[in-house]
Amino acid sequence: MKIFEEIESEVQSYARSFPRIFNRAKGEFLYDEEGSEYLDFLAGAGTLNYGHNNDIFKPALIKYIEEDGITHGLDMHTKAKGEFMESFNEKILKPRQLDYVMQFTGPTGTNAVEAAMKLARNVTGRENIIAFTNGFHGVSLGSLAATGNSHHRGAAGVSLSGVTRVPYDGYLGDEIDTTEYLEKVLSDTSSGVDLPAAVIVETVQGEGGINAANFKWLQNLEVICRKHEILLIIDDIQAGCGRTGTYFSFEEAGVTPDIVTLSKSLGGYGLPFAVVLFKPELDQWKPGEHNGTFRGNNFAFVTAKAAIDHYWSDDQFSKEIKQKGRYVSERLEKIVEKYGEGNFTTRGRGMFQGINCVSGELASKITKKCFQNGLIIETSGADDQVVKFLCPLVIKQENLAKGIDIVEQAIKDVCDAENTIPEDNDYFDAVYHQSA
Repeated sequence: MKIFEEIESEVQSYARSFPRIFNRAKGEFLYDEEGSEYLDFLAGAGTLNYGHNNDIFKPALIKYIEEDGITHGLDMHTKAKGEFMESFNEKILKPRQLDYVMQFTGPTGTNAVEAAMKLARNVTGRENIIAFTNGFHGVSLGSLAATGNSHHRGAAGVSLSGVTRVPYDGYLGDEIDTTEYLEKVLSDTSSGVDLPAAVIVETVQGEGGINAANFKWLQNLEVICRKHEILLIIDDIQAGCGRTGTYFSFEEAGVTPDIVTLSKSLGGYGLPFAVVLFKPELDQWKPGEHNGTFRGNNFAFVTAKAAIDHYWSDDQFSKEIKQKGRYVSERLEKIVEKYGEGNFTTRGRGMFQGINCVSGELASKITKKCFQNGLIIETSGADDQVVKFLCPLVIKQENLAKGIDIVEQAIKDVCDAENTIPEDNDYFDAVYHQSA
């Protein structure tokens, strides 16, 4: 570990939570240099929906490399790019009656978000963007302006402008529909909220704490956008590519975004890759007006096509994800009922779920105990209070069960330890009864 201590920046984060040197990975497992095996419920923060070194993708990638296929092509036409676009159009877009063009941006999620916001502003001639509390859209400056987390925003070093933040679904309580507030401020010329170019939203807020918007709220949001001629951007970077049970997270809500951002698991193999999908009438870019050196990762085109062809040619994989999602829901609800004492809650949908532990300190203790017992799992939320389940979608049922068993045992051990604190239990009350 000496080299990491000597010259790697203090900005590192995951390495602090999982202090091992990992050297091999397969499926839903990671292995360190000592040969220890860890179940991976982090999955590259949602980048490895299809697991590590997927046996469907690897031969296609190796073959492409051995045949001296194009590695770097800027935005030039390549065979790999054309074949990916054909598969995506025929097997993803057309079956869902989605008429979108594709823009290939820089390779990360924040690149796609920057392009989406820039496009919306250029098309509408407006500057303001509506974003939501607890939203996370990236850490480059434009995306960061739409991100809620103060930890990330505080590192910007400059003022972050051009965005108005409004309450996400459930932020003010389950009984309050926050789209009514949005409609009110957009309709009132004295509200102080400028008519926006776009609304950007995650249907499930991953980094924000696995907050899942209900479908009616999303439908209301779309109605408001149409009424006021505002573009609807859905950031599907973490929730997309099957994580919620359907390829796009917005499908079951029945909404049709004007613009969609995708990255993370789009490349299939963990290779950097991002795109923006948008309605053809919005394609008002001038040639080269928004570009990036690495906007054509041909290796990712190969594995992305393999992922679509193998997993998304029919609805079987989607059914499997939903079945696993139901199993996760049932298990987490039982854990919360058994150990939560009315304080823990479940959240999320599909294979994008979590346990709200109320306290970030408590959630941290649980994930540390999990790591000691061979499970890599992280926290999310404003105070890192949510234990976040983000395992590969292809995980075997027995390993899914094993991972949840480890979490359950960790919760039991931590709760038992807290309950041994004597007398007035001030610490117990502080941990279990503070608000999220």
